[in-house]
Amino acid sequence: MSRLILILVLVLGALGFFPVMAFAAGTSPETETFPPSLESYQDNNTSNVWTLLVNRVHAEPFNLIATVIFFLAIIHTFLAPKILHLSHRLQHDYEEELKKIHGAETKLSHRRRQSIPAAMLHFLGEVEAVFGIWALPLALALLFSKGSDVARHYFDSGVRYTEPLFVVVIMAIAASRPIVQFTVRVLSLIAGQSPARWWLALLTIGPLFGSLITEPAAMTICAVLLGREFYRLGPSKPFMYATLGLLFVNVSVGGALTNFAAPPVLMVAAKWGWSSAYMFEQVGIRAFAGIVLSNLAYFLIFRREFFRMTDNALNLPQDETEHQESVPFWITGAHLGFLGWTVLVAHEPALFIGGFLFFLAFTMATTVYQDEINMRSPMLVGFFLAGLVIHGGLQAWWIEPVLSRLSQYPLLVGATVLTAFNDNAAITYLATLVPNFSDELKDAVVSGAICGGGLTVIANAPNPAGQSILQKYFPEGSIAPGGLFLAALGPTLVMLFFFALPR
Repeated sequence: MSRLILILVLVLGALGFFPVMAFAAGTSPETETFPPSLESYQDNNTSNVWTLLVNRVHAEPFNLIATVIFFLAIIHTFLAPKILHLSHRLQHDYEEELKKIHGAETKLSHRRRQSIPAAMLHFLGEVEAVFGIWALPLALALLFSKGSDVARHYFDSGVRYTEPLFVVVIMAIAASRPIVQFTVRVLSLIAGQSPARWWLALLTIGPLFGSLITEPAAMTICAVLLGREFYRLGPSKPFMYATLGLLFVNVSVGGALTNFAAPPVLMVAAKWGWSSAYMFEQVGIRAFAGIVLSNLAYFLIFRREFFRMTDNALNLPQDETEHQESVPFWITGAHLGFLGWTVLVAHEPALFIGGFLFFLAFTMATTVYQDEINMRSPMLVGFFLAGLVIHGGLQAWWIEPVLSRLSQYPLLVGATVLTAFNDNAAITYLATLVPNFSDELKDAVVSGAICGGGLTVIANAPNPAGQSILQKYFPEGSIAPGGLFLAALGPTLVMLFFFALPR
């Protein structure tokens, strides 16, 4: 446990990224004005978007550099599965070579069996690491273009790491044995022992829980239980991707029934005065109808597979979590309290990190009813989101003019498409910077952002959590971005249909 706490402290410190480059302290006149505010371009009267973008690049050439690096990172995410496959092949070839040298019966330690090139490629093939990796070229470009003062100020003060830190903490708590066991008990009242009913319950009720316990927590719990109750039963590859696409889309929409649980809603709620009652009224019926219709469509398409999976469930050994000792109610209540505290102070890192340290101490005191806290997935997701907000903070120069020049329905579709290439919270945040947005346009941009939140891993903050937990069940241990996109496209179009209806 002490090793776990040490790793946590190191990673939370590393989320600042740039301090490791030891920039000299100090400020310069340009430090406080980078990235330039949108008002500083003084181009509100420019009607042609292309001309406006060209002028903004002339005014600040680093805009183009940052965006090129950002799109290279996006291309990298699509190549990650192939890089991971190459890593596995190199590792296999290396182990075969070792067998020829030392003999097939020779026992070598894991360290001796590890190929360094394969390990490096494996890191490059981790989707969660991509944006963090590309933050380094961005940092170097910023350092050489703007100097150490500007670069240091941007990475240290210009970017907010609250959301990455929050996701690390909420994922770790939500994946604990008492929380998972409590959720299983609640859902088992509906699902029973049937894989089909578990599938429907997790993809219908689970995402809606996200409006209460936040989307990252709902994604973590649903992914853990889907792995146990569905993926380990051996569904076909198309069904695996269809389920993942449904999960991502449903969580993105299902968490928007309140004004605090979904990151894209959270970004605008205070500024636009949106209450939870308003969100439930505007989103509730549409979200529920879209989730139910999408689930039923995929259920009918793959209904024959459930019979085979039921037979597999009878032949497979029970999952170890199914016969764990029951957690006392008071321990479950304490974990729910830690989860609630984290949600309550989600905007204040000092408070929820402090609460997490108390949570770690509590798990140490109740070890007999706890599983080992696995921080790998939460930390990888936190690393992913930290890299994403670093890059996203430099993309306003082109996203804002694209959004501001669209009418309601084109904006709905445009926000959905843009969300596939950028975190949906970044899209809605940038929308708050657009002056004179009407209520219809506000609804359109948020609706598009939440509808498109399942198209790619980077489209919604909790998606990397689901991918990190479930990717081990997929062929070659990775999830192909193209497969996810195609699986999520149908549910996304269903959601767009309901959210485009007059209000």
